[in-house]
Amino acid sequence: MNIQAMMKQAQKLQKDMMKQKEEIDNMTFIGKSSFVTVEMNGTKEILKVKIASENLEKDDIEMVEDMIMVATNDAMKQVDKVTEEKLGKYTQGMPGLF
Repeated sequence: MNIQAMMKQAQKLQKDMMKQKEEIDNMTFIGKSSFVTVEMNGTKEILKVKIASENLEKDDIEMVEDMIMVATNDAMKQVDKVTEEKLGKYTQGMPGLF
């Protein structure tokens, strides 16, 4: 394989990777924990936090904070999983690229 063909192949690979990354960035992930729901996009930006307040009493604030943390982490794990599924084939041997 000549260098020009290798460069063309690398450019195609980069284009494919960026397309997959853009697709992930535009997805919405929903993390849930008891009565807390967190929506996040593929860049791990939180879009919405919803608390089922009918289940909440004033003394439960600390518990709600913990539930938000759990739900947020759940959504982030989903982003990481989909990113690995879609981009892992491009980043084998290059951990932490995305």
